[in-house]
Amino acid sequence: MYRVRVRSVPPVVLALRRFPNPRLTGIGAGLFAALTMFVLACVDRLLFDSSELVYGLLFLPVSALTALWVRPADLVTAPISVPIAFAVGVFPISGGSEGLGGQIMGLVTALAVHAGWLYGGTLIAGLIASVRKVRQMRARRRYVLAQGRGGAPAPERAPRSAAASAAAKPVRAGAGGAGGAGAVARRPQRP
Repeated sequence: MYRVRVRSVPPVVLALRRFPNPRLTGIGAGLFAALTMFVLACVDRLLFDSSELVYGLLFLPVSALTALWVRPADLVTAPISVPIAFAVGVFPISGGSEGLGGQIMGLVTALAVHAGWLYGGTLIAGLIASVRKVRQMRARRRYVLAQGRGGAPAPERAPRSAAASAAAKPVRAGAGGAGGAGAVARRPQRP
């Protein structure tokens, strides 16, 4: 007799399956990341006195969630929207001086100082999106191969009934000439 080997699922995987699994559009993922980073930066400013380390550490999981939650058709947007979200979120903790010029200089300086966190989060989002895209392409290839082997028949055109095929054929004019009772006008041919 054959023994059936049952694979047990690790508890970590079961816990991860309970998490929400939204599928955001490209714009939705960008808005999610930008708003989340802005709120986290405001919390960082209030609780941790604008700590760059806290902001950078919070940016990494937001980057991963953005790449995980974007829908498969918009995977390319995850590595693009994550750096924009970083720039939006770093504004409250940039610490610029008074005036528009001082705020812009503070923002540019903060982006330059935090470039490591920015590159790290973008790399995480890019890797997750790439792995998801490769898995999607493999699944599509397996599906196409299964269709070719006869797993499920490919949809075919339904055969025409005798009346439909007779109506589709042009009828030639009988002995009465072109204006006879059985004449059917032909469609003009396109050049």
